[in-house]
Amino acid sequence: MSERAAPFYCPYCGDEDLRPGEQGLGSPRASAAERGGGTWECGACNRAFQLKFLGLLARGLERSDTGGDRT
Repeated sequence: MSERAAPFYCPYCGDEDLRPGEQGLGSPRASAAERGGGTWECGACNRAFQLKFLGLLARGLERSDTGGDRT
């Protein structure tokens, strides 16, 4: 995820009371994730979490378009 993207709900409890986490310390050349940035705090369940984009899948996802009634 980019540093500007924000989650809409807590992945643990589903509540929407989210706040940006405290900025951590570290090298000025370190990424935001390494410095502790990009963390979010949930006011409902009192948990802190961090989102991270891992990359694209090499083969992509295989879709099965079998929705709906077929006769």
